[in-house]
Amino acid sequence: MILLYNHIMELILTDDNFEKEVLGSDKPFLVDFWAEWCGPCKMVSPAVSQIAEELKDHLRVGKLNVDENPKATMKYQIFSIPSLKVFKGGKIIGEMVGAMPKVVIEQKLKALLNLS
Repeated sequence: MILLYNHIMELILTDDNFEKEVLGSDKPFLVDFWAEWCGPCKMVSPAVSQIAEELKDHLRVGKLNVDENPKATMKYQIFSIPSLKVFKGGKIIGEMVGAMPKVVIEQKLKALLNLS
């Protein structure tokens, strides 16, 4: 199977690869649930891309299009986007909903991951 990467360090997630890539990851995993038509998602996307690169030693990052992947969207009860969820050991350890500046996302992630 070929894994598609968006930008530099972001994995394109689907209903088919979600369990293997996210739940089976040996590192914490930040999932950006988004949609093409979502303006706030487009505002958050560059920040998520930068964080993917900056925290690549501590965190894996992927994007899941909610319109194209209904199973994961329903399973994780994504009712508002953008929705960022952090998984570790197959469980959600943190989440952020709505558009927010990169510095806020970064602070929350670093606190969740015990990074200074």
